[in-house]
Amino acid sequence: MKIAQFFFLFVLVGCSSTRSIYREQETAKKRPAILIAPVPTAATNSDPKPSFSSEQLLTNEVGKNTQAAHWLGVLFNYDFGIQDPAQSGNHDKYKEKSFEIIDARLSGDELEQFTDKARSTPLKSAAWFRLGELSLEKRDYSLARKFFGRCMAITEEPTRSERARQYLEQLESLKKVEPKTVGVVLPLTGKQAGVSQKILRGIQLGLGFGSKIPTSFRLAVVDSEANPDLARRGIDKLIKEDNVIAIVGGVISKTATAEAAMASELGVPLITLTQKSGITEIGPNIFRNSMTSEMQVRNLVRTAMHDLHLTKFAIIFPNDSYGIEYANIFWDEVLARGGEITAAQSYSPKETDFRFAVQKLVGTYYIEARHDEYKLRAKEQQDTQQKKTDRDKVGGDILPPVVNFDAIFIPDGAKAMGQISAMLAYNGIKGVKLLGTNLWNISGIAKRAGPFSESLLFVDSFLSTDEKVARSSFVRDFKAVYSDEPGVFELQGYDSALVLRQLVAQGATNRDSLNESLNRLSDFNGALGELSMSEDREILRPLLSLTLSNGIVVPFQSSLSKK
Repeated sequence: MKIAQFFFLFVLVGCSSTRSIYREQETAKKRPAILIAPVPTAATNSDPKPSFSSEQLLTNEVGKNTQAAHWLGVLFNYDFGIQDPAQSGNHDKYKEKSFEIIDARLSGDELEQFTDKARSTPLKSAAWFRLGELSLEKRDYSLARKFFGRCMAITEEPTRSERARQYLEQLESLKKVEPKTVGVVLPLTGKQAGVSQKILRGIQLGLGFGSKIPTSFRLAVVDSEANPDLARRGIDKLIKEDNVIAIVGGVISKTATAEAAMASELGVPLITLTQKSGITEIGPNIFRNSMTSEMQVRNLVRTAMHDLHLTKFAIIFPNDSYGIEYANIFWDEVLARGGEITAAQSYSPKETDFRFAVQKLVGTYYIEARHDEYKLRAKEQQDTQQKKTDRDKVGGDILPPVVNFDAIFIPDGAKAMGQISAMLAYNGIKGVKLLGTNLWNISGIAKRAGPFSESLLFVDSFLSTDEKVARSSFVRDFKAVYSDEPGVFELQGYDSALVLRQLVAQGATNRDSLNESLNRLSDFNGALGELSMSEDREILRPLLSLTLSNGIVVPFQSSLSKK
C-alpha cells in the first residue's frame, strides 16, 4: 500500500495512542463498451441513414456513439460510403477517421464482427492487424499468429505489411524452446557483482553442474550490468536466440521491473529474486522466489503474539521506501491478529542522533503536552536540582517515558538499531523486545544491541550455524563443489534452479506447461524445507524466527520467551 501521508501524534499518559496511516487508493478506469448495431453488407441507397450528422464522424463524438460500428458498415466499400457528391471532398477525412475508430475505438469482439462483413480491403486488413495486437496483449500468441497472417494475406499497405511480418517472425521465434536451457539475467559487473556471483553458483548447483553425474541442462547467462535497457535486451536474446524455457533474474529493483515486463510480453516464465513490491502483478508468468516484506512481517508478528504473547507494539522507522513499507505491513498484521499499535515515529534515513526520535516515541519531547505533570515534578526537584533551560534535556530528565507497549519494531539495519537501542536505554526504557528483519542477521549483532542483546527477535530464511542447515545436502554439496559456505543468496538461486530442473524432468517441456506447473507448485522439497506457490505467484518457504543466546544468533524457541 502506498502512503500519501504518514504522521503521528504521541499520546498523553492514560490515553490511547493509536495512529493512522493514510494510503492512496488506485481506481481502475474501464473504457465503456461500444454496442454493435446491425451491419449492412454493402452501402446502398436503401441503407438506413445514421441518426447523427456526417460532421460527427469527423469529431471524437462519433467514437462515443453506440452506432459507430454501423457507420463503419456504411463505410465498407472503397469510397467509404460517401453517397452524397457534396460530401466527396471529405473522402480522406472519412478514411482517416475510419482507421482511427479501428485502431482505438473498437473492442476485439467488435472488430471480429466488423471483419465478418467488411468489404474494404484496407479497413479489413487494419482490423486483422489490430486484432493481432490485442491478442499479443492477452499473450494469446496462437491467435496473434492467425490474425497477423490474415492481415499479411490481404493488406495493400506496405508499412502495415512489414509490421505484421516482423510480428510473425518474432512469434515464430517464440515457438522454439529448448526444454533444458535455462536463462539467467544478473548484474555480474558493478556493485552487485558479488551477490550475483553467489546466486549464479546456487543456480549452477541447482541444475546439477558440478555433480558426479553430468547434467543435461544448459545455462545461458546475460550480464545486465544493472542497466534496465540491457536487461530487457538480455531477456529478448535469451528467448529468441537461446530459446530458453524459463529465466531466473530480477535481483535488483532497478532492473527487475524491466525484466519482468519483457518476460511477460514475450510469455516466458521468469523467477525473479527481487523484493520489489508488486513485481508478480506485471504478468501471469512472473514468479518470485525471495523473502518478501510480507513473509518476514507475518512470521515476526506471529512469533511475537503467539509465542511471546505480546499484544501492544510501537514502531520507529526510517522515512524511506523500505521503512514505510515494512511499517505499513507490520501495522496491518498486528491489527489483523487483534493486537494494538500504541506509538509510532519516523526518522530521517540519514539520522545519526536518535535522541529526539526516541523522545517523541515515548512522550518526553513535547513537554507542553504534559505540562501539569512537568510542573509538579519540576517543583519537587527545584530544591535539589538547578533550574534547567534546555527543554529537551529537562524533559528527558524529569518526565518519565510513556512505555505503553511490549515491543518496538525497527525496520532498519543493525547499525541504526544499535544507535536506537542505546538511546532507548539512556531514556530509561527497559523490559521491551526489539523486533527486526533479516538485516539483523549479521555477525556482531549482539554488540550492536547492547543492553537489549537478549531481547531481540528477527527473522531470516537461512542460519548457517543451525544444525538442520549444516546437515542438509545443499550445504554439503555446495561445500564439495565450491569449497565455501553458502548463504541466503546461494540458497535462493539453488531452489529456483532446482524447481525448474525437476518440473522439466516431470514433463513440463514448453513454456505454457512449465508456467502451469509453477502455479501448481506445492510441498516441493527445497534445499531447507518444503516450497509452495501462493495465489500471488510467490514461492513460500520456511522462515526462521531468530534471537540471541549468550551473544550468539540462534533459532527462537518458546522456552526462551521467558528470558
